[in-house]
Amino acid sequence: MATTKHTLVALVADKPGVLNRMSSLFRRRGFNIESIAVGHSELPHLSRMTVVVDGSTSMVEQVRKQLDKIVDVVKVSDITGEGVITRELALIKVKATASSRSEIIQIVDIFRANIVDVVADSVTIEVTGDEQKVNSLFDLLRTFGIREVVRTGRIAMTRGGLRLIPVAGESSNTAAREKKAA
Repeated sequence: MATTKHTLVALVADKPGVLNRMSSLFRRRGFNIESIAVGHSELPHLSRMTVVVDGSTSMVEQVRKQLDKIVDVVKVSDITGEGVITRELALIKVKATASSRSEIIQIVDIFRANIVDVVADSVTIEVTGDEQKVNSLFDLLRTFGIREVVRTGRIAMTRGGLRLIPVAGESSNTAAREKKAA
């Protein structure tokens, strides 16, 4: 069975231990979590979690169904292959000399990234985009010498007016009607 990267998005209760229970389920099933990002959602007391794992569609679906059974998990969806917007943020600290600084700035400008810190021997760059853009910039900056890298991992949401997870009492078409009315 061929494995592919799957993007799972979950709406979970803002409670201690939820992340641990979810990641333990992946561990018990032998999945390596490639990236995980969690933050507050638009709904009070709920967080949105984006998890990227590598596996066969059937295995990931089995894990998704088991995640749905965790008490503090409101909903889990595999949005792989759907109309999805994905982004990743990275901070890259690069060695910089007086002679290389202008070349680094040109590369950063081409990628529409930002320089967020400058010191005598390095610059720190912030880049936001899809994984390919972040990797491409990283590869170009590698020739100058990478001092440190921090990456958020993938965050994702579905495109358009439909909500991935409708609010209680709302049909999935309500969000589309709200967009038309606006």
